Amino acid sequence: MVKIGRVGGALGRVLRWAGWAAALVLGLGALVFAGSWVWWQQDPEARGTEANALWARHQWVGEPHTDAEYRALGALLKQNRITDVFFHTGPFESDGTVPASKYRYARQLIEAMREYAPGVRAQAYLGQIRVVDGEGVIDLDDPAVREQVLKTDAAFLDIGFDGIHYDFEPIYPDDDAFMTLMDRTRELTRSRGRLLSVALEQPTLLDAAQPVYKALIPRKGAVHYPPRPTADFLRAVADRADQVAIMTYDVSLPTEALAGWHYARHTRTTLELIGDRTTVFMGVPTYRPLMEWAEGLPAALRGVRRGIDDLKRPPKRPYGVGVYAGWTTRPDEWARYRAIWLPGTASGPGG
Repeated sequence: MVKIGRVGGALGRVLRWAGWAAALVLGLGALVFAGSWVWWQQDPEARGTEANALWARHQWVGEPHTDAEYRALGALLKQNRITDVFFHTGPFESDGTVPASKYRYARQLIEAMREYAPGVRAQAYLGQIRVVDGEGVIDLDDPAVREQVLKTDAAFLDIGFDGIHYDFEPIYPDDDAFMTLMDRTRELTRSRGRLLSVALEQPTLLDAAQPVYKALIPRKGAVHYPPRPTADFLRAVADRADQVAIMTYDVSLPTEALAGWHYARHTRTTLELIGDRTTVFMGVPTYRPLMEWAEGLPAALRGVRRGIDDLKRPPKRPYGVGVYAGWTTRPDEWARYRAIWLPGTASGPGG
């Protein structure tokens, strides 16, 4: 009976400690939710900008379109003050090529853009799943593949695209092959008077956490630690690119306030790190995210504006948002984008 009593007493202490720990976690969680809600109530002062991008569907280069469709596209870009469109023209094959059959209507698109959207830069949006530890599609470590990628880039510039927009995933801060490709592509685009832009994941919350992720999570197949750019890596990319688009979306946070804080934090941090070095677009979603009520376009745009408010001074280079994506944005969402983001327009409910 004594032994049973001792066991029962130990179990009781364990349960009490577990209860206290659970209460502490719940209490901290409540404080976070409450604090973020209070922070979220303040209306942003910053308005949006005149430098904005849009990711556009592959069908613009892969399928025929009528003159009326091209005209409507030009009107949409002008109305929403889009300066750069990343037209999906890939993806790359494993050898770095893109079959001509995939972009047979690209030249017609470029001609239509020049007629109906003069001044808007049409960029060739190219990417693929990067081979990491033997898993993936395109092996950028292979010099022959990189050379073929450059030849493909040149072909799109010959058609008339205003730039090359890369979206290789995943890209880790130690990816020397990717940086070599960036150097070579910059040489190509600058020799033609064109742009080099790149899409990257949102930066790390804490650079020091990357070695921990690397040690605990293997990079095998679909399982890998987050490919987040560190501050040094982001600066290095910005020094090579004319534009950097941050894929800030897919946050899966449960409230608008927390999602807004995410966008505000990354906007402030990114612009402080590279806003003087290159044009920055903060990616905002119009697709149906997992937690649509929290991460939707209004919360993202408001969060970006809050992040701009937190800057000590404006960046030296242009900055704005990148809308992801053209094929998921409804007319009512474009209307909200204009009301919440564009300067010189009335702000909608909630900022």
